[in-house]
Amino acid sequence: MIRPATTPHATTVLYAVSENEADVAAPALQEPLPEVIAVRPGVLRRLTHRFSVLGLIGLVIVVFWLVVAFIGPLVAPYKGGVLTSTEIFGTYSAAYPLGTDYLGRDMLSRILYGTRYTVGLALAAAVLASCIGIFFGLVAAVSGRWVDEILSRLFDALISIPSKVLALVVIAAFGSSIPMLTMVAALAYIPGAFRISRSLAVNLMTLEYVQVARARGEGLFYIAGVEVLPNMIHPMLADFGLRFVFIVLLLSGLSFLGLGVQPPNADWGSLVRENIGGLAEGAPAVLMPAVAIATLTIGVNLLIDNLRRKSGRGGAA
Repeated sequence: MIRPATTPHATTVLYAVSENEADVAAPALQEPLPEVIAVRPGVLRRLTHRFSVLGLIGLVIVVFWLVVAFIGPLVAPYKGGVLTSTEIFGTYSAAYPLGTDYLGRDMLSRILYGTRYTVGLALAAAVLASCIGIFFGLVAAVSGRWVDEILSRLFDALISIPSKVLALVVIAAFGSSIPMLTMVAALAYIPGAFRISRSLAVNLMTLEYVQVARARGEGLFYIAGVEVLPNMIHPMLADFGLRFVFIVLLLSGLSFLGLGVQPPNADWGSLVRENIGGLAEGAPAVLMPAVAIATLTIGVNLLIDNLRRKSGRGGAA
């Protein structure tokens, strides 16, 4: 029982606890409080939860080639155009792990240097095509009927031209350069990105929360950027991956025909064309660039499939 205790000062009142009550309260005070520790899952657990096994393989492949595109020239054993051997179409060896090309240059260095052109150009063109296509797709979806009709017919006319034919005509007319290759590849795949983004945005425009925003008097740019765009990110990321793969194959095909990246620079398609003479003897110089193209496209496709499954489950939930 708590009772008041007086001190020599009349104005101060203290409360004292009896010895029996202190003995009873002591064990309770000495017991440690339970610790609640929020265990955050590790990076590996979060990745395995977010990605399937095949998705993880695709992610590793894509990240590997992106890293190589940035640091490839820094870790290459030789400079890209240096003649390092007198043996042409050399096989695998300790000095030349991927053999030598038709001039005796180290193929490992050539592939590491060429990665920045194959991956860099395709990535820049895919970003440009997706951004322009999404922008005009949103404009067509949120604007009036006439704007939608004009943009749709314009991109329908553009998509009717095969991408390779369009690229060949433009490059033959204006010449081949890095900016021209990027713009041609982006121009060839803008209509596809427009059609997909427009169809997604038109479906989203019929939903209730968008109708509420329009009833509130929100502007078109607000509706497009805040209400519609965030809800079409996952499908557009999957479409972006497809655009990237198509552009890699388009640029590699142009380089194989001699209209892509010009010497002394070379991308993977150029490396296949340069060393096509060693195909009969199975030279690594012609096989390794083709393997690099195949692994990049397979890795991106595996990653895209994982994004599709995850977005589909999210939509089903």
